[in-house]
Amino acid sequence: MNKLTKSLSSFVVPLISILLAFLVGMIIMVCMGKNPADALYFLGFGAFGNAANFGTTLSKATPLIFTSLCACFAYRCGVFNLGGEGQFIMGSVAACYVALRSGITGVPAMILCLAAGMAAGGVWGLVPGVLKITRGQNEMIISIMLNYVATLFMGVVYTNWLRDASVPQTEAVPNETKLPRVLTGMRFTYALVIAIVVGLLIYYFLFWTSGGFKLRAVGINMTASRFNGFPVKRYILTSFIVSGAIAGLGGAAELLGTQFRLINGFGAGYGFDGVAMALIGQLHPIATMVVAVFFAALRTGSMTMQAGTGVPTSVSDIIQALVIVFTVAGMALTKLPQFEQLRYRLRSRKGGNAA
Repeated sequence: MNKLTKSLSSFVVPLISILLAFLVGMIIMVCMGKNPADALYFLGFGAFGNAANFGTTLSKATPLIFTSLCACFAYRCGVFNLGGEGQFIMGSVAACYVALRSGITGVPAMILCLAAGMAAGGVWGLVPGVLKITRGQNEMIISIMLNYVATLFMGVVYTNWLRDASVPQTEAVPNETKLPRVLTGMRFTYALVIAIVVGLLIYYFLFWTSGGFKLRAVGINMTASRFNGFPVKRYILTSFIVSGAIAGLGGAAELLGTQFRLINGFGAGYGFDGVAMALIGQLHPIATMVVAVFFAALRTGSMTMQAGTGVPTSVSDIIQALVIVFTVAGMALTKLPQFEQLRYRLRSRKGGNAA
């Protein structure tokens, strides 16, 4: 019963947070003299109203799925990988180099680029992991600083090493190396399929294998896991490598499926967005993917909402921010002793009435 109650609260908190965020957003619209019903209609139509809009939403959700799964996997082991953006960028840099310099095209080139992206992201995630288990360094600070290093390194790549003539960007990857679209008329590519497969594999590993159970046990209580003979340091290092590889794969898939070249601003913000979505999804891989699609829908539909009603896209940004704030606050509230006591009294009263 207690497990069922906790599972229910983990679903209810994000749902209430979303409803409250939209309520505040509608109040803002009313204060602006706009009709909230019309704004929400255009928001939904812009995100899901036709095949093109729906495909755009799924395309924008794809990199968010990768970075949110990156954060989700690391957090399940009790470590905080805030370097998803840097790992995402390094994966795209490696994929771009292979696509432009290997001389291979077609499906073998796609596989090689994706593998190179995974390897680069995993190596970039390895750095804070090694420093944490060997020197006890704070992984949050190191992974954040590595984001800046990766961004600057990408700048060197597209302004010098792989620069496209006088334009500060790389050449586009060959057409034969680009990830194809899944359906004609839909704007998402097989990058989304890869992201969904990765999410399902993570879910299976975390909740249906002994290795996943041990990794989650380390995340819940490292001291108890160590006394029970679990190789805690190995699991910590593995979680950093795997989470970095997930983000790196996302960077490679985004390059081959959507961007096709490295330019200024590529990958900006995806890492921290992924952390927020993993928290809203309660660190559950499938829920995290759903949250990523929800945020992508807000971003896609906000443009149509502005064109149709005059409500600025900043209102959508406010709603997204409020969802994060309300969810984190709700999660903190449910962990307070007073809330636990209230929940216990309600269960006891319900049990007494049933008797």
